[in-house]
Amino acid sequence: MEDIREMKIEDIPECVSVIRSAFKTVADDLGFTPENAPRFTAFATDEKRLWYQYCEEHRPMYVFEKDGKIIGYYSLAILNDDEIELNNLAVLPDQRHNGIGKILLEDCFSRAQKRGAKKVKIGIVEENKILRKWYESFGFVHTDSVKYDFFPFTCGYMEKETNY
Repeated sequence: MEDIREMKIEDIPECVSVIRSAFKTVADDLGFTPENAPRFTAFATDEKRLWYQYCEEHRPMYVFEKDGKIIGYYSLAILNDDEIELNNLAVLPDQRHNGIGKILLEDCFSRAQKRGAKKVKIGIVEENKILRKWYESFGFVHTDSVKYDFFPFTCGYMEKETNY
């Protein structure tokens, strides 16, 4: 059985594992390491960070569960009444290419609309051309690129209007 549900505090360790595993494949593909990109999601996400986002920031967080195991995750940062930011959409590597990312993304759009948000924003690794094309296939438009000194990559910013 498959289900998307709100994350619970006791899910934090499993969600950290999903996020780190999913983002580690990007790190491996693009040569990121804890030494050259310590703030990259694959290395920087830990239980303390997710706990803070959940308990202090009160971010809405969602999991995709299959047969009682969390295999997908995403969170939302509420930027203002009109905009939300999708964070850390992640699917375990061995569960990819089964439409789970699409299901999570469509769930995000639905929740954004219910909140009255007019835009969903994301930040991605600009050099990850496959991921950029994937988001573009759902209507995201590239809006900016920023090169930060603390990352060995360029951050690409994209957004999508929710009135689709």
